[in-house]
This record gives sequence, C-alpha cells and structure tokens, in this order.
Amino acid sequence: MGLVLWTMMFSFVVTSTFFSLSHQQPPLDSSEQESLYEVLHSLNPSVPWRTLFPDDLCLSAPHGVVCDFPTQQNETPHIVELSFGYVSDETPNPPCSPNATLNPLIFTSFPYLSKLFFYNCFNQSLPFPLSLPSSLEELVFINNPSFFSPLDAFLQNLTSLRRLILIGNAFHGEIPFYIGGFLNLEEVTLSRNNLSGEIPSSLGLLRNLKVLDLSGNKFEQCLPHSLGNLSHLLKLDLSFNGFSCRIPESLRGLQSLHFLDLSFNRFGNFGVPLFLREIPTLKEVYLSGNFLSGVIPEIWENLGGVEKLGFSEMGLVGNIPASMGVHLKKLTYLGLDNNKLDGPVPYGLLEYASEINLENNKLSGRVEFSTTKVGQKVKLAGNTGLCVDNNKVGCKRRSGDGVLGQQLKACKKTDVVPDDAVVFSGASSLLRFDSLAGVLFVFTGFRWFGYYV
Repeated sequence: MGLVLWTMMFSFVVTSTFFSLSHQQPPLDSSEQESLYEVLHSLNPSVPWRTLFPDDLCLSAPHGVVCDFPTQQNETPHIVELSFGYVSDETPNPPCSPNATLNPLIFTSFPYLSKLFFYNCFNQSLPFPLSLPSSLEELVFINNPSFFSPLDAFLQNLTSLRRLILIGNAFHGEIPFYIGGFLNLEEVTLSRNNLSGEIPSSLGLLRNLKVLDLSGNKFEQCLPHSLGNLSHLLKLDLSFNGFSCRIPESLRGLQSLHFLDLSFNRFGNFGVPLFLREIPTLKEVYLSGNFLSGVIPEIWENLGGVEKLGFSEMGLVGNIPASMGVHLKKLTYLGLDNNKLDGPVPYGLLEYASEINLENNKLSGRVEFSTTKVGQKVKLAGNTGLCVDNNKVGCKRRSGDGVLGQQLKACKKTDVVPDDAVVFSGASSLLRFDSLAGVLFVFTGFRWFGYYV
C-alpha cells in the first residue's frame, strides 16, 4: 500500500485520539518511546515516523501499537502489544519495507510486552539471536522467510506464552524438550518451517493446548504416545512431514478433537486406525498419502458429525462400506481416489457429499444419485466398471457441464446391482436396492418390504 494512502488513513484517528486522551494520561516511559521509534525506522525508514507521530505514542500511534492504561492516576503507561506488517485495510499495521531489519536486543526495552506480531516483514538475513522479553504471551511471526534461527534459542525463557504461531519462516532444529514447561500454552502452530527430528514427549504435558499444528516441516520417526494426553485439543495437524511407525492408539484420548490431519507422512501399513470411532467429536479427518493399506473399516456409526474425509492414495482395497452412505449425512467432501477399491458406490455418498473424488479405483456398477445433485463436483474417472443412467448423463450435459458424461459410460440393462446383493446391513434390518426397477427392499427381520424410489 502506498505511503500517502497509509498516512491519510490514520491522520484523523490519531488526531482525535490524542485530543481526547492527552489530558487524562501521564506520558509513555521515555525509553519505550525512543525504542519504538527505532523499531519503526528499522522496519520502514522511508516513513517519517517522528513527523507523523510526534507526541506520546500511547496517545497517538500507528495501528498495531497498544498500551495499557492504568486505572490509577500518576501510573506510567507501557506498551503491551506491537504488530507490524500491513495485513489489510481492516488490519493496517505499520508496513514493512523490503530491506526491513532489527536490532536483536531492541525488544528488551519493552518489559511489559505481551504480544509481538510480524507479518511478511523480513526477506533478508537478520542478526540473531533475537532477545525477547519473558512477559510475552502471544508470539506471531507469519511469512518472514529470513527468520533463520534455531527454535531452541528463540524460545528460551518465554514461559508465559499462551499462543506460539510461527508460520512460513525459516526456523530450524528440533522442538526443545523444555517446551513442556510452558504450561499456559493454548496454541502451538509451527507450520511451514524447516524443523526436524522427533516431537518431544513433553508436549503431552500441555494440558491446556487446543491447537497443535506442525505441518509442512521435516519431522520424522514415531509420534509420542503422550499426545493422547491432550484431552482439550481441538486441532491436530501433522501433515506433510516424515512421520513413520504406527499411528498411536493413544490418540483415542483426544476426546475433544474436531480436526485431524496426518496426511502425507510415512505411517506404516497397519490399516485405518479403528480408534477413530471412539472420537465422536471429529468433523474433519485426513489420512491421505500414507500407505496404511487394508479395507475401510466399519467405524462410521458414531462419526455422524464428520463433514470432510480424505482417504486418498492409501493403498485401500475392498468395497466402500455402505454404512458410510447411511451415517455420514453431514459429509461435504470425500476423497477416496487413487486406491484399489472395488464394488459399487453406496448411494448415500453421492446424495450427501457436495464434492467427491473416487477416481482411479476399480469401482463398478451403476452410479445412483438424485437429479438435484447432478451439479456437484463428482470425479469418477478411472473406474472402467462404473456407468451412469442415460437420463442422468443427458441432464448433466444440459446443465452445461457434462463432466459425468465424459467420465463414465452409459449404463446398459445388465449394469445393475444383483437382486441378492446386500447394500447395507444394520443391527436390525437389511437393505437391498434393485436399481433397474427402482425399488428399495427392506428386511425387518420377519419379511421383505419393497419401496419404489
């Protein structure tokens, strides 16, 4: 954003704030005032910071500078939050120049600082180690590729942290074992860095943790069983690493979990974890890119809240369980592509999911879906045994898309589910569908009933 536009955005806000508060507050500590000017000049020397903001920086400061305002008179205010890097018009932090830099000791001048935020600021090498005050509760560095530092040295003494968010930087080395002593942590997001080694078992001590995202690094070896102790965890994302061994059964202890992504690692061929059925809070599950092999297990009865499911490229064999079409009624995305699945496509999957990818399997039979679902994103190519009704193909083409017509052949009368094929078996009934006649047969335990659909 241009300097002139950025300056105009704040002229009125700064002036009005200053005149309304200047007579009420004592001035900001002079050492903090001078240190903030130094930080601003280092980040963007083209902006005349002292001219634009000549007065008390607690009363007239750029967006992103926050002071505490003592309740008692004559108490000196202090800077408690600093956010740098223009994000949007709604979050117009001071912009960073392409040659932004920092004095590595400058933040020790802010002993009351609780939040430090940098977004897209540093694209050239910086002097390290960067010394940070132990008062920090939130540390957020996003898209700063020149932040090249071992994580161990960077986090020392930050025991008050609640949120640690380091995304798209160049931190390297291992997660230090001492992080297990940061008991206030509620979020640890370290995605898209160059971190490696094992995950320390001490992470299991962070009982207040709600988000753990280590995706897009170079971690390897086994997951510690202690991760199952994080009973308040809502999100676990370990995707795009090199984890191996077996997915630990202890993860069944994550009884608050909504989001689980273990995709694109090297977990062994021990099958889809059966403990998933013991976490009924799950809404999104991604295991793609791990050669777990085996069949898709019957675990769906207690997972009716699942909305997105990614099981692509896993070496899966056998049929798609019909129970998935019965229980996963909230499903919006399903990825089962690039496996070795065979047999028919359960009707309910195409009825509920708005985006489904079953490409490159060995599926066969007639694809059944309602005409109201024709416009969905459905990928079925690479299954030579599948076919679609002529009228469905025509409907799809009339909609201007024609995707299903391009992917699948038109069905013949012989391309039907056999009369004696059981589509779904439950605790007290059996369902069988004659797709040619359009009749659903239900066995209640005493007799078969037919319903025209």
